[in-house]
Amino acid sequence: MKYQIVPVTPFQQNCSIIWCEKTKQAAVIDPGGDSERIEAQLAQLGLTLDKILLTHGHIDHVGGAIALSQRSQAKIIGPHKSDEFWLDSLPDQSKHFGFPLVNAFAPHQFLNHGDSVDVGEQSLQVLHCPGHTPGHIVFFSADAQIAWVGDVIFRGSIGRTDFPQSNHNDLINSITQVLWPLGREVTFVPGHGPISTFAEEREQNPFVADQLFG
Repeated sequence: MKYQIVPVTPFQQNCSIIWCEKTKQAAVIDPGGDSERIEAQLAQLGLTLDKILLTHGHIDHVGGAIALSQRSQAKIIGPHKSDEFWLDSLPDQSKHFGFPLVNAFAPHQFLNHGDSVDVGEQSLQVLHCPGHTPGHIVFFSADAQIAWVGDVIFRGSIGRTDFPQSNHNDLINSITQVLWPLGREVTFVPGHGPISTFAEEREQNPFVADQLFG
């Protein structure tokens, strides 16, 4: 599994292009906007966009999904259905965060914990990790030992839980009970900021370091 990060929107959200090196089939994770920039990078890499994968329903992660889907015919997959209300509220999110208007939409498929998504000959595990939003999911490549975690965890921080239907306890549980068992050496790509590893966060993250939990 290969990947390249394409920062998008004024929020500098880490949209990721991921692809199967053998087939050149690609997926885009969290195209929050700037769809033309994403398409240009796909073309430069010689990739065919097959799927658009969404971790959760916030506008800086999904704002470019419809435009990208309409031009490529790639299906929009994810997040979990519990984030449907966020997708329905996209016009309001557009106004609140000062984004160009994004209309409400429904993905072609919602995802559940334990599902898998194929990208060419590669496979991603789907992990439901609520807390930042109720329907937040994480995509994990066991072969590459890489997780795309959206806004669940960041280098040195964790996702906000002051949004409607956010829950701090759920977020901590998602990190410690769902993500940590994947292994300390897993590299993760967060929704914003630099990549890190679970080992580094278990040692140094002031919100979820192992020492905080005895």
